[in-house]
Amino acid sequence: MSLTATKPSLAEMVEALGQIVGKEFVFVDNETLENYSHDETEDLHFLPDVVIKPANTEQVSQVMRYCNEHLIPVTARGAGTGLSGAALPVRKGVLMSMERFNKILNIDERNHQATVEPGVVTEFLQEAVKEKGLFYPVDPASKGSCFIGGNVSQSSGGPRAVKYGTTRDYILNLEVVLPSGDVIWTGANVLKYSTGYNLTQLMVGSEGTLGIITKIVVKLRTYPKNNLVLLVPFASAEQACEAVSAIFMAGLVPSCLEFMERDAIDWAIDYTGSSVVVPAHIQAHLLIELDGNEMDLLYQDAERLYGVLEQYEVGDILLGESAQQKEELWLLRRKAPYAVRHNSVYKEEDTVVPRAHLPQLLKGVKDIGNRYGFKSVCYGHAGDGNLHVNIIKAGLSEEDWHSQLPKAITEIFELCVSLGGTISGEHGIGFVQKPYIGIAVSDLQLEIMRGIKRVFDPNNILNPDKIF
Repeated sequence: MSLTATKPSLAEMVEALGQIVGKEFVFVDNETLENYSHDETEDLHFLPDVVIKPANTEQVSQVMRYCNEHLIPVTARGAGTGLSGAALPVRKGVLMSMERFNKILNIDERNHQATVEPGVVTEFLQEAVKEKGLFYPVDPASKGSCFIGGNVSQSSGGPRAVKYGTTRDYILNLEVVLPSGDVIWTGANVLKYSTGYNLTQLMVGSEGTLGIITKIVVKLRTYPKNNLVLLVPFASAEQACEAVSAIFMAGLVPSCLEFMERDAIDWAIDYTGSSVVVPAHIQAHLLIELDGNEMDLLYQDAERLYGVLEQYEVGDILLGESAQQKEELWLLRRKAPYAVRHNSVYKEEDTVVPRAHLPQLLKGVKDIGNRYGFKSVCYGHAGDGNLHVNIIKAGLSEEDWHSQLPKAITEIFELCVSLGGTISGEHGIGFVQKPYIGIAVSDLQLEIMRGIKRVFDPNNILNPDKIF
C-alpha cells in the first residue's frame, strides 16, 4: 500500500466514506459533530471532522483501509459513557460510532456463551440471557446505557467484580478490524487457551488503540436464584473500610461490597428522593449483597456477617427484603456518581489498592485534600479496593483548580502505588490520565506498550494521543 501524507479535503473524505457506509450515515453538521465531541469526562470537547455510523465488519474494514492509506485519524466510540476521555477525537479525523452494531447474534445455552456486537447495551444482554437462566455478571454503574464494546475496550468492572471478576474475565474471543483494514479473530470460543500469545486479553483494556472490535464472544454463568441486600451504617468511614477486609477474613465472599461516605449517600438521597434516613452520627455505609441459590445458606452467611460487624460501631442495618426495597438501596449507590455531577464541578479519580489498604488510602486522600484545600466525596467498590475519589471544586479558585490540583492528584496516585495499587481500576487511562501513567508504569513497560502499538498501528491513526 502506498501511503500519502496529503490529507484529502473534507468533501473528498465525505464522498469516499459515503460510498462505503452510505451517504445517510456520514455526518458533518454542527449538531452531530458537537454531540460526538464529548463523553462523560468532565467538560472536554474535541470536534471530529466527520461522524460515520458503519453497520458491519466489511464497512469498518473498508473505512480503515481508506483512512490508513490517507493517514486520517480514526476514533471508535460506543455509548459515550466513558470517564477517561478514551473516545474523544483529540486529533479530529473520523469519529466512528458503533451504535448500529447492536445485535445479540447468538446465545449458546449449551456452552454458556453469547456472541454479540459491540453496540449492544450491557443491561440488554444481561436481561436477554437471564430469560434463559444465564448470568452475565459484569455490572458497571452505567449498565443501562453503556455498550459491551466500550466495556471491553476499558476492561470495565462494577460492583460484582468482587465475586465474579471484571469484563476481562468474561471475554473468550473477539473479531477485530486492524488499522490496516485486515480482520482477525483473536482467539477461540473455549474456556482454555494456550496457543501462542493471548491477543484477546491484549485487546481487552486497550482503549481502542490497537483495533476496532466488531464481534464479542462472552462467557456466561448460571443465574443465582436469590440474594440479600444490606445497607450497613458506620460511625467512622475508616472503620467501614477496615470492615471490608474482616468480612473476607471471616470466609465470606459477597457478590457486592460497596462503600459510600456520608456526603455521597446524602447527595444520592437528595438526587433520588429516597426515603432512607441517615442519623447524624453516621459517617459512611457499606452496601453488601450476598447471592446464591439456597436462601437458608444466605441467611446463615448473613448471620456470620452480623457477627463480623459487631466488632465495629454500626447503626441499625437496613435489610432489603422485597425486590422494591433492594432496588431502592441499590439506587443510592448507582446514582451516587450522577448526584456528584449534579452538585458541583468535579474531577473523578479511579484509585485502586489491595482492599486491606483501603483505610490508609481514604485517610491519605483526606489528608491531601486538607493540604491543598479541596473537599472530596468518596464511594466505590470496596470489596476489590477500588475507591472513586471525587474532587469537588466548590470554593477553589480557577488558578488553584488548574495549577495546584494536578499536584494533589499526583500525590494521590503516588499514595496508591506506594500501597501496592495503581491509578485506574476500571475507567482506563484514555486522554485525561496519560500525564500520570508514569507514576504506575516504568519507562521500560511504557516502551514495550509503545512497541505493541507500533506493530498494530504503524501509522498511529487509531485513537491517537491516548494512554501514552
